Amino acid sequence: MAEISRRAAALGTENAFVVLAEVNALARQGKDIISFCIGQPDFPAPEHVQEAAIRAIRGGKHGYTPSAGIDELREAAARYLGAMRGGLPIRPQDVVVGAGAKPFIAYAILSTTDYGAGDEVIYPNPGFPIYESQIVANGAKPVPIHLHEARDFAFDLSDLEKKINKNTKLLILNYPHNPTGGSLSRSELQQIARILEKHPQVWVYADEIYSRLVFSEEFFSIAQAPGLYERTIISDGASKTWAMTGWRIGFASNPVLAPVLTRWITNTDSCASQISQWAAVEAINGPQEAAQRMKDSFLQRRNLIVGLLNDVPGVKCRTPGGAFYAWPNVTEACRMIGAADSEEFRKRLLNEAGVAVLADIHFGSRVPGEGQHVRFSYAASNEAIEAGVSRLADFIRRNTKKAA
Repeated sequence: MAEISRRAAALGTENAFVVLAEVNALARQGKDIISFCIGQPDFPAPEHVQEAAIRAIRGGKHGYTPSAGIDELREAAARYLGAMRGGLPIRPQDVVVGAGAKPFIAYAILSTTDYGAGDEVIYPNPGFPIYESQIVANGAKPVPIHLHEARDFAFDLSDLEKKINKNTKLLILNYPHNPTGGSLSRSELQQIARILEKHPQVWVYADEIYSRLVFSEEFFSIAQAPGLYERTIISDGASKTWAMTGWRIGFASNPVLAPVLTRWITNTDSCASQISQWAAVEAINGPQEAAQRMKDSFLQRRNLIVGLLNDVPGVKCRTPGGAFYAWPNVTEACRMIGAADSEEFRKRLLNEAGVAVLADIHFGSRVPGEGQHVRFSYAASNEAIEAGVSRLADFIRRNTKKAA
């Protein structure tokens, strides 16, 4: 019998979708589930964006586009990316449009490492699971750098210095961060840039998809640090800022690698949806009030869920600096109810209390000494947040009595 390749067998996944399948199966059985597992805005795309897509459909804009994207979107994205990042001199020809921002993770690894050559890629742990999955699938060596709760889920800069060597070809940074909601400050990014000065062979993949959802300070990109612009692949997109996850529009920028990224798109997707591209032009160039309202709502929800979680027995939650994720520490809660770890805690919470979250192991190996964590996506209504955390508290109290 024909067999699949070792590469395919080892390919990782995004467990948010695995848990979502569990949630949907329980819902089909009539179970009442409050879900915090998927990281996508619960708002519709702005009306003027929807209307732009309708105009594109009715205007016959249905065919292939250049692999790098339509000129209008590349121009709009170049202005937008540059303005968001302190006036970086990003040109339209430096920007490549993709079917979402996710494919650029693979394209960046493919463009900077060689299969089986011993090339290393440093990536955050915990982190978006597709980083490690694509590093392994594309034949590079994954090198996790641990994020620490005491540092608001940043990594130790001395740890970065230790991990970089002559084989390091790519450093993946994500800020604000999925799954913790943590971020990297301007000062930290500038210090990282100074470390990279000693290692000119290292590219940087700056996953900045949550750039418009920073709550603590003005967004700053590592590409703004001295000497880093030409070495940084900036990745952003329409999904989170304008609630366009299913429209699948991302864009990446690098003055050196843009033609290479374009060739990868030609070899894979051909191009992003033309209809979605015209909608993204309107998202960038049109009114921004809806995007601001969404950000304001996420900030209010962040404050709500962090306050509620910190009142739950056995739960401690740091205040995230951006995105729409909370990463509470449930080490004591696991002990109280007799759960072996966060994954057992997560499964029991889903099946016994009807609350869906993700466990820390869905985002990489558990960081030594950091305890147990789960992820809440607070892209949910205030009512859902209040009801879900109330169920969590009742679940812990009820099971603490049983464990005792």
